[in-house]
Amino acid sequence: MPLHRNLPLSARAALVALAAPFALFATALPLAAEPAPDSFQVGGLNFKRPSEWTWVPVQSSMRKAQLAVPGLDPTKAADITFFHFGPSGGGDLESNVQRWLRQFQSAQGAEKVETKTVGGRKATLVSTEGTFSAGMPGQPAAPMENYALLGAIVEDPEGSVFVKMTGPKTTVQAARARFMEFLEGAKK
Repeated sequence: MPLHRNLPLSARAALVALAAPFALFATALPLAAEPAPDSFQVGGLNFKRPSEWTWVPVQSSMRKAQLAVPGLDPTKAADITFFHFGPSGGGDLESNVQRWLRQFQSAQGAEKVETKTVGGRKATLVSTEGTFSAGMPGQPAAPMENYALLGAIVEDPEGSVFVKMTGPKTTVQAARARFMEFLEGAKK
């Protein structure tokens, strides 16, 4: 029989109260870091991660994957986030495009929306530059000047895949060609 069972109930309660914060902390820590995958799936698409892009563990249940794109200045990385909500989720195309663009106070004439075929699939490309209001919906936004957006909403029978790169304008501009190659390489 464990020793704590011989203690009076009030002493056992005190032990539990003392140990609880430590137990919570211990369960929140990973046992070992998972290796960064070379490829990953979002919805019905498989993406091959460029070796120079860093895998970032997701912190939100809505995000399916996240990558960091290094800038020429190491302090100026861009983020690429991936979302997928299933065949009928995520809202209509125009609402998503407008939501992305509203996250910016765009420079005059910077907003661009175009439809292309990438990797054999229809994709809507969205780009702009200006002041980015970063933050979660309903939370205070932190304005970030000289930022850019390059995003793609890739249509797929299993549901659209949303791929959104935001970061310092110089980093996003420098990564544009690599981003497009990355999208072209997505396989079913």
